[in-house]
Amino acid sequence: MNWTTLPHTLSPGIVPLFAIVLTLGAYLFGVEVQKRIPNPLANPVLIAIVIIGITLRLLHLSYQDYFTGAQFIYFLLGPATVALAIPMVRALEHMRRGFWPMISALLAGSLIGLISGYAIVRLLGGSQAVALSMAPKSLTTPIAIAVSASIGGIPSLSAVLAIIGGVLVAISIDPVLRWLKIDEPSAKGLAAGTAGSGLGASRVIPQHTLSAAFAGVAIGANGILTAVLAPILAPLLKHW
Repeated sequence: MNWTTLPHTLSPGIVPLFAIVLTLGAYLFGVEVQKRIPNPLANPVLIAIVIIGITLRLLHLSYQDYFTGAQFIYFLLGPATVALAIPMVRALEHMRRGFWPMISALLAGSLIGLISGYAIVRLLGGSQAVALSMAPKSLTTPIAIAVSASIGGIPSLSAVLAIIGGVLVAISIDPVLRWLKIDEPSAKGLAAGTAGSGLGASRVIPQHTLSAAFAGVAIGANGILTAVLAPILAPLLKHW
């Protein structure tokens, strides 16, 4: 018998509470690991994903059942995102002084993110559908899904790639910026939010209020720019 087809062992009434406790517990465990192991790989989000995935597998609990129970935490993502407006308001004067460089960086980041995602897959021999799914990898998951659907990609694959991309940015952003000798908080926030959306930004937000402000701007602005640019560039990229 295929054990993956077996029903889960938790009663329906326990699943919601279990999902919330599992999600919070896995993330808090990841935070503690990060405190004790100063390594980019000790990322709380990555650790939580691994723990939750293994737990669901062992308990034969479907993702749909888990997500139904964890919807309250998902709902809190909205207020958490809106809360990014607080450091943004405090940094308005700083943003005003660097408005055009910031816009230029965002435009360049959006274009590079789209083109590089598509090009990497095609150069490695991947299909056009997979390449188009990879193009919006730098966006927050809901926007990545919508953009992927609009240009002929596979939305579910884009969602997975966006999460993986965000985790990779969260892991690598600090070493890469140190190697490039970039320590300006605003530049860190802009880079993390543009390349890795919310997951990437989560790495730099605690470091400085300016990092948090610019990361918030980058997440939203990159989403808008990519949503506009992707349908324009997709027909050109398909001739690759």
